[in-house]
Amino acid sequence: MTNRHKLISICAVCLGIALAIVPLRVVAQKTDRAKSLGTKLMCMCGCGQILTQCNHINCPSSGPMLKELDMHVTKGEADDLIIQDFVQEYGEKVLSAPPATGFNSIAWYIPGFAFVIGLAIVVMVIRLWRQRDVARVATAGAAPPVPHDSASDLIDARLERARKQADRETED
Repeated sequence: MTNRHKLISICAVCLGIALAIVPLRVVAQKTDRAKSLGTKLMCMCGCGQILTQCNHINCPSSGPMLKELDMHVTKGEADDLIIQDFVQEYGEKVLSAPPATGFNSIAWYIPGFAFVIGLAIVVMVIRLWRQRDVARVATAGAAPPVPHDSASDLIDARLERARKQADRETED
């Protein structure tokens, strides 16, 4: 073999290696894309898990769904079209997060409303407790008013009883 043939064979080997590496890299990128799309979909076996995380052995749904997803990804379809295809096939229940449109938008707003209502209830209860405590302290700190007439009548009645008792004890 001449140097020229050796150079051509080396170039051919390098080209073959390069061509073998490029498809592997493209497949790896498509696999990552399929994984990211799989997190947006639910497994339809009833487990309630995300498609790429379904851990059932021999799951009747996740295997075919993942193959279908890979097929769409290898065709180079857009992400929105792939998701829409799954929605048409399985319904909106295939989506891992409900779309924020129409009636489904309630699912996005309810946690915020519940937090605001709960916070308002807590603030109202704390205010009621504080008002009750202030009223209780105000009434406990003040002595009940005693009318002057009744106090002097009470003292006079005690003095009179004491005098009568003293008179009885000294008569003997």
